[in-house]
Amino acid sequence: MPIQPEPTVGDTSWFVHDRFGLFIHWGIYALPARHEWVKNRERIPDEVYQKYFDHFDPDLYDPRVWAQEAKYAGMKYTVITTKHHDGFCLWDSAYTDYKAPNTPYGKDVLRPFVEAFRDAGFKIGFYHSLIDWHHPEYPIDGLHPMRDNEEFRKQNAHRDIRKYREYLHNQTRELLTQFGKIHIMWFDFSYSGADWGWSKGKGKEDWDSERLLAMVRELQPGIIVNDRLEIGGDIKTPEQYQPTGWLTVDGKPVVWEACQTMNGSWGYHRDNLDWKSPEMLIQMLIDTVSKGGNMLLNVGPNGRGEFEPKAIERLRAIGDWMRLHNRSIYGCTASDFTPPPDARYTQNGNRLYLHLFAWPYRHVHLPGLAGKIEYAQLLNDASEIRYREIDPNATPQNTQMRGLAGAVTLELPVQKPPVTVPVIEIFLKEGATA
Repeated sequence: MPIQPEPTVGDTSWFVHDRFGLFIHWGIYALPARHEWVKNRERIPDEVYQKYFDHFDPDLYDPRVWAQEAKYAGMKYTVITTKHHDGFCLWDSAYTDYKAPNTPYGKDVLRPFVEAFRDAGFKIGFYHSLIDWHHPEYPIDGLHPMRDNEEFRKQNAHRDIRKYREYLHNQTRELLTQFGKIHIMWFDFSYSGADWGWSKGKGKEDWDSERLLAMVRELQPGIIVNDRLEIGGDIKTPEQYQPTGWLTVDGKPVVWEACQTMNGSWGYHRDNLDWKSPEMLIQMLIDTVSKGGNMLLNVGPNGRGEFEPKAIERLRAIGDWMRLHNRSIYGCTASDFTPPPDARYTQNGNRLYLHLFAWPYRHVHLPGLAGKIEYAQLLNDASEIRYREIDPNATPQNTQMRGLAGAVTLELPVQKPPVTVPVIEIFLKEGATA
């Protein structure tokens, strides 16, 4: 029996079916193009960072194009940064002037995004930073861009987290009442364990996470909330690494989502050339689903509002693969069967999908499947793959087939199929289990 995750408060039924989403990190940090944490990394004061606000004018922004590229890639849901740590807001919030409509662009950029992606059939998610390096009441701590300016720290020692907390709650209410049905609320992040001596980190007490979460659930029943409020949540969100197996909490499997970038940055970073290959990204998606998880793959649009060519190239390569192989992803989860080396299994009911990361010469041996296969085919072209059960007493050339009793041998073509990762769809006999 395949692993079943713990029940959640939010409705994750669609989430664990769709498996693949688009993350968008976009804001005025696209102009310096040196990572979305540039204000923190370079300790930039507000008056200097203001130049990016004053010159934000994404004249080529068309979220319908973004949605088209994401849909072709096979993505089913999206999460966008409504506000990142620098405090800049993409929508026309009533609680701040630090927002897209007040830049040279002059318009709300979030509403057309929501409309474009919703029209394309996507579930909508909002990322919202709990941190705010622009807000005048957000206390200076060891993560703040002004952390090394002792004079500034003294002048701003009066800052009141309670006033900022109401701002955080008010903006969350705006996001969940002004844009229709929202499927995911993705908060980022808590760091109460941090201690710099002169300051400490912030967490659930500072955000009043219990009250915040209660409001979110009241305003959007069934919404999925992530795990960064320090009070649990519906999904775990490992970032920039691939877990070794299905994530658990207290020994019990949970719903989870791997958050990954295409290069080394979330926001647009012109000079970061650590691009993952399309093959690596496809393998990461497969690996994630084979462990019962989702993958949220990020794009950081540039300052003119476009996906850069390398991102589009990768989305289209993933889409080419997904067009032929998406039924090995959608609705699939981890399998109880053990795959051979350099391969991953996903499973949906009686359909077992073998993803071959390395193409073997002629044969691949599948342990534990003797007597359990009804039919097998390459998924890309539905061509039959013949197979035979291992006779442990047979002597092929000069070696015994020891240790392979109960296995099945698939007979593969010598030439690898013309796809990035070949998939063999195995139809299991009724009731077949590991």
